[in-house]
This record gives sequence, C-alpha cells and structure tokens, in this order.
Amino acid sequence: MAKTFISKRLALVAMVCSLAATAWAQEGQPYIHDPSTLAECDGKWYTFGTGGGGLISDDGWHWHSGAVRPGGGAAPDVIKIGDRYLVVYGATGGGLGGGHNGVILTMWNYTLDPESPLFNYSDPVQVAASDGMEDNDAIDPGILLDPNTGRLWVSYGTYFGNIRLIELDPRTGERVAGNEPLDIAIDCEASDLLYRDGWYYLLGTHGTCCDGVNSTYNIVAGRSREVTGPYLDNMGRDMLAGGGRMVVAAERRRTGAGHFGRTVIDEGVEVTSFHWEADYDMSGRSTLTIHPLLWKNGWPEAAPQFKGGNLSIISERRGYALELGVDFVRQPQERAHWFNVPADAPVTSLPEQKLSDVIKTWPEGEIAARIGDYMFRPHQQWTIEPVPEAGGYLSAPYFRILIEGTDRALAATADMEVTTVPHYTGADNELWRIEQLTDGTFRIMPKQIPGQKSVNTKLVLYSAGDSTPTIAPYDFHSDNSKWRFK
Repeated sequence: MAKTFISKRLALVAMVCSLAATAWAQEGQPYIHDPSTLAECDGKWYTFGTGGGGLISDDGWHWHSGAVRPGGGAAPDVIKIGDRYLVVYGATGGGLGGGHNGVILTMWNYTLDPESPLFNYSDPVQVAASDGMEDNDAIDPGILLDPNTGRLWVSYGTYFGNIRLIELDPRTGERVAGNEPLDIAIDCEASDLLYRDGWYYLLGTHGTCCDGVNSTYNIVAGRSREVTGPYLDNMGRDMLAGGGRMVVAAERRRTGAGHFGRTVIDEGVEVTSFHWEADYDMSGRSTLTIHPLLWKNGWPEAAPQFKGGNLSIISERRGYALELGVDFVRQPQERAHWFNVPADAPVTSLPEQKLSDVIKTWPEGEIAARIGDYMFRPHQQWTIEPVPEAGGYLSAPYFRILIEGTDRALAATADMEVTTVPHYTGADNELWRIEQLTDGTFRIMPKQIPGQKSVNTKLVLYSAGDSTPTIAPYDFHSDNSKWRFK
C-alpha cells in the first residue's frame, strides 16, 4: 500500500515538474507588446502597451486586459511622482502612420484604476518630436526620476537614428525650458534608464522586432557615472558607438526580449518586466514576462523564473540543509568499504538511502523542521511544486514544499515556528513565496501566518541558529534570511 502510494506520488511530482518546465508564463491573458514598466496602484499592478490598452493584475502573476491609456500610439512608460502617475508615450514614429515623423507626449492621472472616480487623464503635452529626416525617431520613451537630484529624464528613439535624452519638469511633465536633446546611443530602441549604487544604466533593445518567432530582440546595457553619459559596456565600448552588455537574451521556446522595466519590491528583491516577441507555448503571441533581476559585479542580469523541482534547501548561514526533525537512520555497509581496501578490490556502486528505508521510523503526526548536516538523505529532500490556483506575486505563483515522495508539507505555525504537517491541505500557511534576491540567493516566505488576516510580505523562513529554522522579519543584510537550492 505504502509502496503504491509512493509510486503514484512520484509520478504526480514528475508530471507537475514537467508541466512547470514546458509551460511557464504569467497566468491569464498576458498578451501585450511594448509593455511599460510595472506600476502599482491601490494594491493592483498595471502595465501599458502599444495601441492604448494594457494589463491589470491583482497579485502580479495573473493578468487580464482592462488598463486604459488614451492617445493610442506606441511603447509607453509610466512612473509615480508624488500622488500622481505620469505616462509618457510616442504618437506615430517607428514607421507607424507618419513614418519616422514622431512625437513624444506626456499626461497625468491620479489613479490608474479605470473604475475609480478619480480616473481622469490630463490633456497630452508634447515634449519631443522628430521630422522624419533627422537622425532620430521620436518613439519608445523610457523615464527616470533621479533619486539623487529629483530631476526627471526621458530617453527615446529607435534604430532609425540615435537614442536621445531630454529633461522634463517633474512638477508639470513638460520639457525643461531651453533643454536640448543629447545623443547617447545607437543601434537599439525601446530604451530605459535606471540608477543604482552610484551608476546610471541605459538599457536598450537590440536586434529586430515585430517578426514573431523570427524576431531577434535582446536587451543590452551600458552604464555611466553621469545621467548624460557616456554609457559604456563591460568592455569599455560606448553605446553611442554600438556597445552594450547582454542583460536578457532569448530562452528555450521564448524569443525576442524587449522593452525592459525594473521594479524594486524590497531591499535586495528586484524584478525585470519585458515582453517576449513570441512565446512558443502561447501561439507565438507577444506576452508579458517578469523575471528576477540579479546584479553581478555591478551589472544587471535577468535570472530564470524559479520553477521548483526535487531539491534540497540549503541555509546560506552555514550551508546546512533544512530537514525533518527525525532520528538519523544508518545505512548498512561492510567495514571493508571504509578504508584499507586493497587496490585491486572490485569497485561497486552503492545504493542511496531510500524513502522506504526510513519512513516507517517517522512519527505519523506533525514533525518539526530543523537544520542539519547535508547528507542527501530522504528527510532532507523536498519536492517544490507550483500551485497556480493559489495566486502568486511578481515572477511566480505560490509553491508547496513537500518531503519528496510524500504528501508531508512544510508549514508555518501561529507562534512563528516551522513544522511539517502529515498531509498537504492547501492552507495558506502551507503555501510559500520563493523569490530570488539580487545576489542570487532566495528568500522563502509563508503566504500567511495562522491567525493573521493579511497576506504576509515581510516574514521569511529564517535560520535562527545552525540547527534552528524559524519565521522572522526579512533582512537582506543577514545570511540568516537567505537560502539556496541544490
């Protein structure tokens, strides 16, 4: 009976992991082209695209149409300044309508929710233009509010000429009087600006667009100590001469990464949003995607979305493994296998300890979790599975964490401790938010603590000591908050 249950369980795990590997994208209808940077408004997430519409999400993982942006045109961007949202977009340009005769427009709104009584866009204001003959195409704007100076900058342009930089007044959204455009890059489009740790970064989309599965879009970057450049890549090449370090390339079954956006969720927790020109698993349509954003040696890099699997959970604190609090079960062996073995003795492959070798020694009820020396034993092996129907967050759905080959689930308790329940029930304290941090490690968060009404966004699985896991506030500067998988 137990053997049959274990076999069925393993088959189910294999099936779920296979599905996760082959069909992993934002849920719902994430169809969009040229998405803006994500914007949060009253607990919901918004992104706008070419054509005037956009997407809305209640949790960051499930998306549907419904965002409203008047004016049509292409490739908008959005930013919140004070209590208002500034939207910037291109009208014509990019070979649309008026060819390369383009204009950049801005407008304000107090909310992005089209159902709100405050929803009312201001009249658009022109801040830049191109006449179709100069070495610039006024389209594809990206916006940055400089956290150091409070100054507001917009980059824009396509392959038809240079990428240009202009300055706007953050109070009005209008062009600063007397400001002249500055050329900062070539051979890219759909640019975006960001600031981090003393550097300004220019992200540009390189390659060919708008050709479905044959699009070669990819996202590259340069950086500068000044917002006005020069923007150099990791080899010292100026983006004004065609340089750029790779940030996002194609992946298996998804191609054409374009229109980079950065969202800071928490200290050390960042994501990048962009579109795939073609998602092979979604009819080759252009879709929104959200990936963890890592920083390596001062350069941004989009990481793969975490998909779970059969994994060990390793504490960054000391390298010990999260495990069941059960007695260690010795494996049988011959003494000759230890040492002093003749060189000509036959070599054999030893079996690993199996779940069936130890599971009868485990208690049937709840078993506390602890941290111990990693020895790839069954009480240290976990199956981490996505649970899309339970909702999600930016970059992934919630996960359940089970002892591999069983239905025993990791759970948070009301007194902020960690246990395992004998059977997964789908309760919110048995669901986990798993986010990759900017340094490559992960934080693991219970969706909810029993007795608390709101969804948890601050408490994480925490290594309080070499052998003691608990639930505690997230601290990016402490290895106690961080985990790895192997």
